[in-house]
Amino acid sequence: MAMKAHVLVLPFPSQGHVTPLMELSHRLVDHGFEVTFVNTEVDHALVVAALRGGEATLLGGGGGIHLASIPDGLADDEDRKDLNKLIDAFTRHMPGHLERLIAGLEAAGRPRVKWLVGDVNMGWSFEVAKKFGIRVVSFWPAATACLALMLKIPKLIEDGLIDDKGLPRRQETFQLAPGMPPLHTSHLSWNNAGAPEGQHIIFDLVTRNNKLNGLAEMTVGNSFHEAEAGASKLFPNVLPIGPLFADREFRKPVGNFLPEDERCIKWLDAQPDGSVVYVAFGSMAIFDPRQFEELAEGLELTGRPFLWIVRPDFTPGLSKAWLTEFHERVAGRGMIVSWCSQQQVLAHRAVACFVSHCGWNSTMEGVRNGTPFLCWPYFCDQYLNRSYVTNVWRTGLAVAPGADGIITKEELRSKVEEVVSDAEIKERARLFKDAARWCVSEGGSSYENFNKLVNLMSE
Repeated sequence: MAMKAHVLVLPFPSQGHVTPLMELSHRLVDHGFEVTFVNTEVDHALVVAALRGGEATLLGGGGGIHLASIPDGLADDEDRKDLNKLIDAFTRHMPGHLERLIAGLEAAGRPRVKWLVGDVNMGWSFEVAKKFGIRVVSFWPAATACLALMLKIPKLIEDGLIDDKGLPRRQETFQLAPGMPPLHTSHLSWNNAGAPEGQHIIFDLVTRNNKLNGLAEMTVGNSFHEAEAGASKLFPNVLPIGPLFADREFRKPVGNFLPEDERCIKWLDAQPDGSVVYVAFGSMAIFDPRQFEELAEGLELTGRPFLWIVRPDFTPGLSKAWLTEFHERVAGRGMIVSWCSQQQVLAHRAVACFVSHCGWNSTMEGVRNGTPFLCWPYFCDQYLNRSYVTNVWRTGLAVAPGADGIITKEELRSKVEEVVSDAEIKERARLFKDAARWCVSEGGSSYENFNKLVNLMSE
């Protein structure tokens, strides 16, 4: 098979964006494309360090995915979870670095880059591509409904729901169109992505990217038609090609920033079917010590086996003595690790439910595996995704914070029981699992949309 075009893939610099674009890159390589995957230097170092033994070579030479990196414009010690700071820096510094990278690839004798598959959130890169005569496909890593809300900002302003700075003018729940998740005006993604004083940076990015997306010849997203029929109807030109996954055997690396702890799967193998509460809050959420302790004690109260992913930076200031004591109390029943192969965990027969922040990758991975959800959103688009789970698909429930904003151990325990014992939730989750698998199978809507993408990029 002759090598097809050389494709540059550029995610927004965050784990939740790297993963689906890495999955898409593997699929493009399977179809004969050559891919250069561009991370920021910091993320690149994390990805390379987290790769196990032989995998670093898989991504180099023969594997078809070449890893490249450019600076994000921040100093080494700056907090990259501060999205306002990160976006402000990369918008100013990364365009010049990307231009140098593209010129450098050609100088090094690599085939000329023909396509950029760029994250919609990195719209500035579409302008860089145009300078070099590179054609653009944009990739949307979240729910189509989330993009729909962004593209409908002028209408939200016109209807008096938000002002021209993106802030809510009315406190109410609204629905963009039939079949779409109802959302409260206080939960719009661009107002929940970090410190309020930096909100204008995010809102400016969103409105600018709305315009820049016009430079792309096609927009594809990690979703599927049945999950978002209402949003698909509103924006039929955003083509869902998901739920994305790299390979059925979970062998291909998806760009994790932390090494996967392989003990999880062996531990799950030893648990009864449908018994384990799986708890994970993605790559960004930070809990204060009090909330962490309530969550921990809530898991203990369920009396069920649990697998809990606790990143090293999850709870600054937690008492080490308390944690050690907790570990000892739950030793036989709970497993706590810092990162895992989440798709492999969710595909496991032992998992009963998924206590999740409802990031879109986690949401799609849960749906694809028919896992009932207990939603505990943290920021950005996660409130919208919770609304999908609880209001539209009805494949899970949500935790409710008390007056002080804390989700108590009793609340967690009772909601876990409710989710796990609800036969209707389980049945609907199973139906969505079937729909998701049908969409990516031969003849399914996501399968056909992916073929449209391959045909366009093969021109």
